[in-house]
Amino acid sequence: MSANATPISPTANPTLDRALRVTLEYRAETVGSMGELEPLAIRLGLVQDTLKPRFRNPQVVIFAADHGMAVDGIGAMRGASSSLRVQQLLNGQLPVSVFARMQGLQLTVVDAGLADPMERHPKLLARKIAHGTRNARVGSAMSMEQANAAIRAGMEIADTLQGNLVACAGMGVGSHESAALVLSRLGDCPVRDLVVSGPDMRQDDLAHLLVILQGAQGRHRDTTDPIEVLAAFGGFEIAMMVGLMLVAASKRQLIVVDGMAACAALKVAAAIASPVTDYAVFCRSHSHRGLDEAMALFHASALLELGMQSADGTGATLAWPLIRSAAALLADVTDADDPTPSKPADWNDAPQR
Repeated sequence: MSANATPISPTANPTLDRALRVTLEYRAETVGSMGELEPLAIRLGLVQDTLKPRFRNPQVVIFAADHGMAVDGIGAMRGASSSLRVQQLLNGQLPVSVFARMQGLQLTVVDAGLADPMERHPKLLARKIAHGTRNARVGSAMSMEQANAAIRAGMEIADTLQGNLVACAGMGVGSHESAALVLSRLGDCPVRDLVVSGPDMRQDDLAHLLVILQGAQGRHRDTTDPIEVLAAFGGFEIAMMVGLMLVAASKRQLIVVDGMAACAALKVAAAIASPVTDYAVFCRSHSHRGLDEAMALFHASALLELGMQSADGTGATLAWPLIRSAAALLADVTDADDPTPSKPADWNDAPQR
């Protein structure tokens, strides 16, 4: 598969890292410590390979798909249908739509595999692989051909996006549970920890979920290859995000990971090309306890913790001003005698502080 040949460079650069830290120390002489903004600023400089990171045309891409496990009653726990939520998203009836517009973020919704047909809309990309996946409890959610087709579709979408920041999120009935199965297998962690929403979760709901998910795990107990795991348990939205993340990282773009489905996609992408995680920062749109476990697999935490219970993607729109501010700390806060060069290659010729 072409994804295996995607060139992704690690962001590790000791010389640039040292230069970024010295620059921030210089800033601190005039503006004081900026706390958690400083490690984020360093991360952005390393991602863009520059002492003065800047962003252009930031994108939010939300991938929507349905999952075959919904026939086992998962849908009853999630409320509105996937297609209705997408329609609300496109019509500006969800906070993420409004926040994206307010923050100057370009919002795109991808029909990766919704069960229902969707009417055309300027913000909707029709990339449907099938009308939902099959039930992972009775067979593979996707064929290998479908999984690879979805990854390629995500790569093609990434090639068409402008800008150097892309926030990824997934939505759809069964998406969280599908992602939990992928993460459980690839991260070697109990699926129970990934689906327990919190201390107030009804025990009968949890028991019902575990019967379904453990049945799916038993069906595919010998599956370990990352793409085969994706095909066995995953969804079209997860597979498309895998492709998008691989291409975005190869272009040294920042990837903002929002939600369980995006975490699962990053886990698969990292199994294909491990440096992809260098380009990821995390945010969250809901306080689901399982998401804590998912981010822990990457030794990461969310940029903001707001206690929301919203559709995936909302957290990314709210984290964007924080990311932009961290970049500005390096790129725009200057002194009259600040000699900091913009290119890391120039650092050896610059005055040392």
